Amino acid sequence: MKFWYQPLQWWAWVLYPFSLLLFGISKVRRTVLQKSALKNSEPRLPVIVVGNISVGGNGKTPFVIWLCEVLIREGYKPGVISRGYGGKSERYPLLLDSDTQGTEAGDEPVMLFKRLGIPVVVDPKRVNAAKHLSEQCDVDIIITDDGLQHYALARDIEIVVVDGKRRFGNKKLMPMGPLREPLSRLKEVDFIINNGEQADNEVTMLLQPQACKTVDGRNASLPKMAKVNACAAIGYPQRFFNTLAGQHYQLAKQVPFADHHAFKSDDFTQFETNLPLLMTEKDAVKCLKFALPNWWYLPIDAQLPDSFKIQLLQKIKDIK
Repeated sequence: MKFWYQPLQWWAWVLYPFSLLLFGISKVRRTVLQKSALKNSEPRLPVIVVGNISVGGNGKTPFVIWLCEVLIREGYKPGVISRGYGGKSERYPLLLDSDTQGTEAGDEPVMLFKRLGIPVVVDPKRVNAAKHLSEQCDVDIIITDDGLQHYALARDIEIVVVDGKRRFGNKKLMPMGPLREPLSRLKEVDFIINNGEQADNEVTMLLQPQACKTVDGRNASLPKMAKVNACAAIGYPQRFFNTLAGQHYQLAKQVPFADHHAFKSDDFTQFETNLPLLMTEKDAVKCLKFALPNWWYLPIDAQLPDSFKIQLLQKIKDIK
């Protein structure tokens, strides 16, 4: 909601009782579920939670890709679990394969599987996904994409990703503001990753666009400076459009869709077919069946300091 990222208006205080209720519920829920996770804990694989304390796109998925690639290079065998938001499967836990669609598993898990080629398991109950991953797959460390507030899942390392530009908006809890938990929660996590900016006690992550790729998998190239249309169904679509402009693409038309929008071919009749259409990598996995030859997606790679990588790897080694 736009008002979350604007100066606090007087009328927003009407929502304060609901924010207060959320605070009480989340506090009780966290206490109960953490005790349950501790009680039911057993010898298990290390778990790293990558999440946030605010709603909307903050850049978690590029960080998860970076983290998994680092672990693979270091000799680990990571697996990813996810709630699978936006997907609905007839069976859970769902272990993704090359035929799994975004309508089943959600767009982000499918994108992670296609990019990384490692085991990815989806289940609304992340505890079940972690159990399936550890028992049925050849992995030695579990990464959960989102799930900071899923306290039934025991974890060893907590990493929060923050949007460096929007930060925490008006710093109020939902629905008064964008926060899922109070800002004091940040004092308890292991690392805070700042997407795009520098801040004290936070690790700066820069997102580096790569060469555009065709949605249908053809080996072709799209020159920069080209005039294009663009669409995005992510938490903060304007970031994607700004990235394209920064890459010197000329945006003829840019259309934001709701986060995790389930694309249909009819959604694209509004675009001129003679112009290339650019989208995010996450959106591309939902358009494979009906993509036109001049549809493209922009892969994004995360860049983080070597000093952070060394610190994180040491923390992983120290897990008992």
